[in-house]
Amino acid sequence: MQNVFTGEVAANYDADCADISTPEALKPMLDVLEGLAAGGRALELAIGTGRVGLLLAARGVPVTGIELSEDMVAELRAKPGADAVPVVIGDMATTRVPGTYNLVYLVFNTLSNLLEQAEQVSCFANAAAHLVPGGTFVVEIGEPDLRRFPPGAAAVPFEVGGHHLGFDTYDLVAQRLTSHHYWPGEGRQTDSHHRMVWFGEMDLMARMAGMRLRARWADWQGTPPSNDNTGLVSIYEKSSY
Repeated sequence: MQNVFTGEVAANYDADCADISTPEALKPMLDVLEGLAAGGRALELAIGTGRVGLLLAARGVPVTGIELSEDMVAELRAKPGADAVPVVIGDMATTRVPGTYNLVYLVFNTLSNLLEQAEQVSCFANAAAHLVPGGTFVVEIGEPDLRRFPPGAAAVPFEVGGHHLGFDTYDLVAQRLTSHHYWPGEGRQTDSHHRMVWFGEMDLMARMAGMRLRARWADWQGTPPSNDNTGLVSIYEKSSY
């Protein structure tokens, strides 16, 4: 698994994600996660700076995190409420923490940071191993919209604004993409590499781990998927027997 969330990337992470990290922006997600936790404990894979986990814990859900980057955890530890959220340093695909959980969740396209199919398969198995029977694994990731990628194009923009420019380049044969981020006013840039994953592939990974797809939504409000938005939120349920 790659670890690009170090140094300057970790230090700027919260500022770069400020627009999507407010309690108001996260409320639909937090409502869903709190409901799925059903009064029990939650485990966040790749908890990062606590963008989601700290707010969920503030709602009374006991949250534990797994995170590869010590620099990201250092940012989390500097925030109010961090003492209530234990974090284990390790790879989300293989690291185990004590106990079982009603909910395991992995958000913000982070599954794609695992660059090999075998790592993603292992991540699903690891999530299932932490769940109580009937517990749920929630994954927030969309399928790549290849309709926006015309033949011969070098890159597809995903954000073009006054502060930030973002472009994706694809390697369709290797099932990889690279996200290129530029902050012109700061003279800053970074690249991150990802493995594209298809929903059918994810559903098979879940079945291999003893889970089944319960629901797939186009957004956290529960909107049904369509050809224009094939999905964003996948909810898997561990077998109860």
